Amino acid sequence: MRLTFRGVHLVDATKELPGSSITIDGSHIQVVGGLPDNAGRIIDANDMFVVPGFIDVHTHGGGGFSLHTTRDEEIRSYARWAPQTGVTSFLIGVVGVPGALPEEQLVAAVEACEIKGEGAETLGIHLEGPYINVKRRGAHLPEWLRHPNEAETERVLALTNGHLRLITLAPELPGASQMICRLLDAGVTVSLGHTDATYEQAMEAIRLGVTHATHCFNAMPPLLHRAPGPIAAVAECAQVRGELIADGVHVKPPAMYALVRMLGPQRTVVITDALAAAGLPDDATFEFAGQLAQVICGAARLSDGRLTGSVLTMDQALRNVLQWTPVTLQQAVGMLTLNPAQAIKVDGCKGLLQPGYDADLLILDSSLRLQATICCGTVAYATEQWRERLAAE
Repeated sequence: MRLTFRGVHLVDATKELPGSSITIDGSHIQVVGGLPDNAGRIIDANDMFVVPGFIDVHTHGGGGFSLHTTRDEEIRSYARWAPQTGVTSFLIGVVGVPGALPEEQLVAAVEACEIKGEGAETLGIHLEGPYINVKRRGAHLPEWLRHPNEAETERVLALTNGHLRLITLAPELPGASQMICRLLDAGVTVSLGHTDATYEQAMEAIRLGVTHATHCFNAMPPLLHRAPGPIAAVAECAQVRGELIADGVHVKPPAMYALVRMLGPQRTVVITDALAAAGLPDDATFEFAGQLAQVICGAARLSDGRLTGSVLTMDQALRNVLQWTPVTLQQAVGMLTLNPAQAIKVDGCKGLLQPGYDADLLILDSSLRLQATICCGTVAYATEQWRERLAAE
């Protein structure tokens, strides 16, 4: 399909072009900023924004679907649901299981990665644990947790068959340094998280090659003036990106503001850390890896009242960061697109409006409400009005 949107306001992390055009040809962007000789179908879209599709590198589900599952079809169901939130690609979030590696869940995730389906693209796997600190486990059960060792590192790499993009671990655990080095050799992005690391321990992990921090402020020591902890290490090191759950619940707006000021918008990666209940109404009940949870006042809580992952969607996250942090629209868009693409090393084809890049596009109205989502050149979601426009023109 060759299709041109004319008169749109193009925004990505590197440019902002009002009153411009963008042409896609099949699954790729062909022309940005002008009309080619063969523009295909032309859709006038004045007063609309076109931005790259959102990339969620830390999510566990949404729309009633869990990504920590033994059924690859459930992952594909999530992929079909996610475009209505602006997500065009994502990592499959896998956590731990009692007393063992989550082998069945990893096998299901690999199957979902290797069979191209409808909707958002599965870019790989994010393994959050089981190599995390029990003191900062959050909603992860103690019986899920393990210490790193050489044999298990090789087993994880074998099970994931080249699809492990990101792993969260606590660098202070025994054996973690060796695991970090082996995973980096395999091309995996290593993130410190669910950690009780001191500033010094975090700095040592960064020296080894850690370039990512999982949901900053959450499940780690606070930033204190005599015990600066991992947040200070992340802020200090320009090569490290930090995740932000931008729901205003996990990190209150003033702390969101502070984190973005510390890291800058170029190093902040906006995530949802969403669970299956994202997109469901208040009072909805669901399971997170076998634990009963409920949506209460826009937050996901376990049966004992503890906060667990979020019910945030990426389209709402964009509006939140614009409201609560000191960023421009261009910077905010980068935090949901280019920054996560760079974090997992797919920025050569995703995260920008550039010729040759994947045709992952969002059409937003003047209030930044999602109107349509295009995943690799295919319309994966549209409002009723835009469904009619895309069909009629």
